[in-house]
Amino acid sequence: MAFTRSIPQRVSDCSGSALEWDHLLELLAGYAQSAAGKACIREFGPSREQEWIEREHSKVDETRLLMNRGGSLPGLAALFDPSELLAKARIEGAALDAEEIRSVAMLADVIATWAGVLQEPAGDLAEKLPRLRELFGEVLPLKPLADSIRGKFLPDGTLEDDASPELRRIRREMEQQHRAIENSLRAALRRYSEGGSAQDELITIRGERFVIPVKAEWKRRVHGVVHGASSSGQTVYVEPLETIELNNELVRLLEDEQAEIHRIFRTMTRQIAQHAGVILKGAEALCEVDTLLARARFAVEFICVRPKFGDDSTFPTLAQSARKDGAPIFVPELRLKKARHPLLERGLAVQAHALRAQGEARQVVPISLTLTDEVRQLVISGPNTGGKSVTLKTVGLLAMMAQSGIPVPAAEAVLPVFDAFLADIGDAQSIEQNLSTFSAHVMNVNRIAKRADAASLVLLDELGSATDPDEGSALAVAIAEHFLRVRAWVVLSTHLTALKVYAENTPGVVNAAVGFDEETLAPTYELRQGVPGASAGINVAARLGLNTKIVERARARMGSQTEEIGKFLSRLHEQLQELAVERERVQKLEAELRHERQRLDAEGMKEQRAKVQEMEQKLTSLLKDFEYQMREAVKAIDDRAAQQKLSKDAERRISRLRRGFAESFNDAVVAHHTGADQGDTNAQPHVVRNVGVGDTVRLKTLGKDAVVQRQIDDKTFEVSVGLMKMRVGRDEIAAVVKTGAAVSAASPLQAARAQKGISVTAAEPDENLNWEINVIGRTADEARDEVEKFLDRAFLAGLPRVRIIHGTGMGVLRRTLRAYLEKHPQVASVTEPGQNEGGAGATVVELR
Repeated sequence: MAFTRSIPQRVSDCSGSALEWDHLLELLAGYAQSAAGKACIREFGPSREQEWIEREHSKVDETRLLMNRGGSLPGLAALFDPSELLAKARIEGAALDAEEIRSVAMLADVIATWAGVLQEPAGDLAEKLPRLRELFGEVLPLKPLADSIRGKFLPDGTLEDDASPELRRIRREMEQQHRAIENSLRAALRRYSEGGSAQDELITIRGERFVIPVKAEWKRRVHGVVHGASSSGQTVYVEPLETIELNNELVRLLEDEQAEIHRIFRTMTRQIAQHAGVILKGAEALCEVDTLLARARFAVEFICVRPKFGDDSTFPTLAQSARKDGAPIFVPELRLKKARHPLLERGLAVQAHALRAQGEARQVVPISLTLTDEVRQLVISGPNTGGKSVTLKTVGLLAMMAQSGIPVPAAEAVLPVFDAFLADIGDAQSIEQNLSTFSAHVMNVNRIAKRADAASLVLLDELGSATDPDEGSALAVAIAEHFLRVRAWVVLSTHLTALKVYAENTPGVVNAAVGFDEETLAPTYELRQGVPGASAGINVAARLGLNTKIVERARARMGSQTEEIGKFLSRLHEQLQELAVERERVQKLEAELRHERQRLDAEGMKEQRAKVQEMEQKLTSLLKDFEYQMREAVKAIDDRAAQQKLSKDAERRISRLRRGFAESFNDAVVAHHTGADQGDTNAQPHVVRNVGVGDTVRLKTLGKDAVVQRQIDDKTFEVSVGLMKMRVGRDEIAAVVKTGAAVSAASPLQAARAQKGISVTAAEPDENLNWEINVIGRTADEARDEVEKFLDRAFLAGLPRVRIIHGTGMGVLRRTLRAYLEKHPQVASVTEPGQNEGGAGATVVELR
């Protein structure tokens, strides 16, 4: 009995024999480890339920991942269908025999092992195997049952003495009884050997009773029971009287042993019966795992891919229309890229060793083809032995594999979900039904025509052959037109010119040709979509050595139009071959150009980097010289107090200038070098940003202040200088002297003093106020109070921006201060400085 595999919405109309489906399943079954797994694979078939299909392929993908990253996996040789044994175990008072119990125990052990592997997989696989883990989701722990049973058996299948206390007692008594019988018999042997009655000083067993061999002529001298004689009759086996009771006791102990063993087996059988449901589910899950491992190994060996079906990732072309419920309609497609027939590939692999020895090794030539929702019919033409039938079988077989949850040997496979696989391939002649080849083909095509619809895959080999060419052509075109009207997906092969013309002139149909090398008379098996193929029968016959006169008469009998068509097709294929060679040459040149461009870019990058570094060094040197000159000028001042004040102001200005230089250099040189400023008009540091209406700005050309009246566009402003108005560009503005808020309204201090009845007294701002504050080590409340006071002083001192150093730590102080600053009325913006200014450990505040 084999496990049954539930296949929802199984496709019943499958031309499995024509597509060699059984042979494919037999090939796949060879990768399974157990007989149950092989039997299950032989029952595989395609389904029409896309959700089930996708789930099967997902499980295969997870299995491949488990094989690659899961380490050494447990074997499945112990897997079998336990349903009959479990049914027997459920019978009241039943007892399985030792071999049956051991086989169930080993199965339970494998189930428990696999459940452990999938429930707690190695590494980070736990979240990547959801469907595999579902297989054993309902399987309770079976390890205790397996260990309990396995621990009571010896390697030869017999029960251990410690299987139960009673069995241990019985076997000890049996050992003592054996020794007593042996001592008694040896004493009898010595006694009878002295008188010459015993044949050998040997103790043996007859009918579970210990006996001694006695010469036949002396048997009456030995008092006891005779239990048989040797084949020669010269020796009889006698049980002496003194050992009869001992033997009787041993037989009783043997009976007690068998009764205890039977009792133990009954107990084990009850244990198995209690876990019968779990064991059966686990065995079914193991069978599924075996088929998944077989599919995964097959996929690895044949370099298979997961097929794609009608989802949005598969079909990026979305129809403009939608269903009534508003759901989008995805355009179906049949696309195979570098597809290979697995049976043909395996056959060539088997022959590969011998063929390589002869220098004639062959490989499968992959095929590529594409059909769309608008073009659903492909007409393949070309010479005999060119691979037309193989192409049809490859398309049909791979489509069935895809809908059966089996990866397909191809570089890419995009397929609709078919509800029928209808094929007419090969010689369909039937002697029993008195049908000719043509009649059998017609009956088969008629059956297919009645069944085919828009979700069917139809494969027709040599359509219109085996009858008069004119009538066959007319019939073939009519049949093709019928399938085109019902919108079936059709791939057909032909030698008929009429079908080639039909494909060329009919929307929704496309020609394809299989290749043939006329120089070597060998098929190339290449499929070229978009052009028809030439049969080249006469040329092939001539090159094969057919009588010259026959060939000439055949050519003379060919119609001129047919001959011209053949010549045209030959020239067309030659041109296509030349184009293919040229395309390969162009692709090679493009690759060389890309490589050369990358080399030049790398060299240019290196040279530019060197120039940038040199520029940075020169500018740094100029800054150092500027610092030196400024410090020397400060030293020249005689007034000590003024000198200290100017020194602090100079240091502050130098620090600000150095930071500004670093930012400007990075923005202008580095950003331009890396392309980061591409399309960014504000990436130029010399261009003033954040200019608004009402701002007072300094103009570069006039050297005077102006008020911005309005913004013409992103780069142009209208300003007023006294009574004069003019338009200036953003790059003409040197700096924003005062913001619009400062122009339109008085400062907060002035506004407060202007209020009637309010008297405001404030200390003069400290011009030497430092522009940064360090609050590291303060609590959040302490830091907020200090920062609030510091901001007030900085605001009164007219500082444009300040820096608050709070450190990184757990980030509590940083988050608290930044949340407070973002709501502060005198804060224009809160930013995190670069790493050279503290990074996440500091906050830069722009004041209004």
